[in-house]
Amino acid sequence: MELKKEIINIAKKAKIASRELSLLSSETKNRVLEAMAQALLDNAKIIIKANKLDIANALRNRLTKALIDRLGVNKDRIDLMAKSILELTKLADPVGEVTKAWRRPNGLWIHKMRTAIGVIAIIYESRPNVTSDCIGLCFKSGNSVILKGGSEALNSNLAIYSVLKEVLKRNGICEDVISIVSSKNRKAVDVLSKLNNYIDLVIPRGGESLINHVAKVSRIPVIKHYKGICHVYVDEWADLNMAEKICFNAKVQRPGVCNAMESMLVNRHVAARFLPGMIKKFKEAGVEIRGCGFTRKIIKGVKKAREKDYRTEYLDLILSVKVVEDSKCAIEHINNYGSHHSDSIVTDNYDNAMEFLKQVDSACVYANASTRFTDGYEFGMGTEIGISTDKLHARGPMALEELTTYKYIIFGNGQIRT
Repeated sequence: MELKKEIINIAKKAKIASRELSLLSSETKNRVLEAMAQALLDNAKIIIKANKLDIANALRNRLTKALIDRLGVNKDRIDLMAKSILELTKLADPVGEVTKAWRRPNGLWIHKMRTAIGVIAIIYESRPNVTSDCIGLCFKSGNSVILKGGSEALNSNLAIYSVLKEVLKRNGICEDVISIVSSKNRKAVDVLSKLNNYIDLVIPRGGESLINHVAKVSRIPVIKHYKGICHVYVDEWADLNMAEKICFNAKVQRPGVCNAMESMLVNRHVAARFLPGMIKKFKEAGVEIRGCGFTRKIIKGVKKAREKDYRTEYLDLILSVKVVEDSKCAIEHINNYGSHHSDSIVTDNYDNAMEFLKQVDSACVYANASTRFTDGYEFGMGTEIGISTDKLHARGPMALEELTTYKYIIFGNGQIRT
């Protein structure tokens, strides 16, 4: 009961604070964001010290290397956190933007204007940089934010939160525009997800079980940042040197993130030429290959892929490989086994590329590029809250614009309806 009261109190304060935040000018918000970025740099030692406690706990609990990599904070990552917040000051403030206006025959002027959503609860796991990214994004887009990070990153999250909350205090901004639920009690997520009187949107970021649970229990609209079962399909008409570079980058550059390739599809006409060199390179990088029957005929000693492997987000140096008949089969496989996140085709055939781009039902679909580019910063949108695999109201990288809704502003001169 005490936990419920505590969270309700946080949500009430966040709702009131969101109204104050909506009145801040773009200039004020940018000034505070600049101060936040500098505060992260100035307090790097404090944040890293807190993170060491989380890393020690992760090692004790035998988390995977990929998860520990996501959890880790060092000077370079703090520099990136600060840079991400600073980049927000260079982006146009979406709040108040009129996206469309028209005059009706009766003289009414109707304007469609972007406005903040209100209060956003973000439930997430592992990566401490999510804390600073979400605070920066929500502040710039005029939303109060309530953070509920995973227990594995609690010390890091609290350190980052405290540093940024102090900036609000120094600048005379209501501190309740950013809040954190520090309880390790799993019931906290359920309580938070039911406060539809105070919270306008819930965004879960993390494993499949977390997202499914939040979607099931929430009384608040949920935008799911679901798992990334991402594919690269090497077409019959692919430049195989290009394909090798793209596939290696998509899997190995950072395997523990949602836009890393988890499954590689290869056209049967190029499989015998492409797979030996590609798989050799993967194995040299420590990647475990799980292949279909055709793959195992070409490359001896490859572990057999099960049906489950094609539906698994490994977030590790493990890759499923399947040889397919043609691009139509590749598209069918991706739409069946994928998570509608990010998928790519490597081909010099324009028709095959366009067929793939149109028919693959994913948030981000590429031709001749790595899936690792699915990222708000890489898209020129600034940092992101995450990658939405839903279709409403946001899809793909969810940045400033996607953290707003809209309302209609109507000007009249005495019109009445008859």
